Amino acid sequence: MAIAVLKAAERKGLISKGSTIVEYTAGTTGISLAFVCASLGYNFHAVFSDACSNEKRITMKAFGATITDVLSDNKKITENLIKDMIELSRQISDQDNHWWVDQLNNHDAEEGYYPLGDEIWEQSKGEVDAFVHTVSTAHSIHGITKSLLKHNNNIEIFAVEPDESAVLSGRPSGSHKIEGIGIGFIPPLWQPEIVNEILTVTTADAMSMARKLAREEGIFAGTSTGANIVAALRIAERLGPRKTVSTIIVDSGLRYISTPLYQVV
Repeated sequence: MAIAVLKAAERKGLISKGSTIVEYTAGTTGISLAFVCASLGYNFHAVFSDACSNEKRITMKAFGATITDVLSDNKKITENLIKDMIELSRQISDQDNHWWVDQLNNHDAEEGYYPLGDEIWEQSKGEVDAFVHTVSTAHSIHGITKSLLKHNNNIEIFAVEPDESAVLSGRPSGSHKIEGIGIGFIPPLWQPEIVNEILTVTTADAMSMARKLAREEGIFAGTSTGANIVAALRIAERLGPRKTVSTIIVDSGLRYISTPLYQVV
């Protein structure tokens, strides 16, 4: 995704070597942008929050990022927090030679996920009956879904959001602690027509599953991955034997060592 948006901005003449790229982030996209900016000769300024893990902050800084924080309400991820982060990143990007990624409204971001859909199809040898994935900006579920449906338009697509803030399901915005998803309002580029159903998962269930994955499967991942697996298992049980359900292990558990996710293990 980071490569897709930066290469598109280069083609459009929006950035050049030495430009400062600005973006609000819960960390995963920020790390990707910091990494790619470092390799392509750009500066990166992240708008971040204490609601997200310190490991993500340290990683972005290691890649040379400048970080400005927006303080949260007791480390809760809420609609107001996300909107404050968005507004601050917009203000920072008004400076000379600064460019705002604005991932929520950036149509180029989706393209970065097309190869992942092809990879799922190839590695499963074309045996995919359902794809399950959490929603943040929605670019990842959109890109992967469109890639998969080109191979087989009968694959069922299931979106996942925090139960405490199930706005895609038509419920009120709330607070949760699943980093990287559930922004508290409907993403502006959300395409509900390509999704068969929306599932919700609580923070507690997502964390419990992430810990279980580490202990029982040797898969060390974050809370949004736990949410993906909880939802994927529900769909697998519904579809029954000899059906293949695909989902994503989003990021490493090493990014969450200092958080309650693994501090209580």
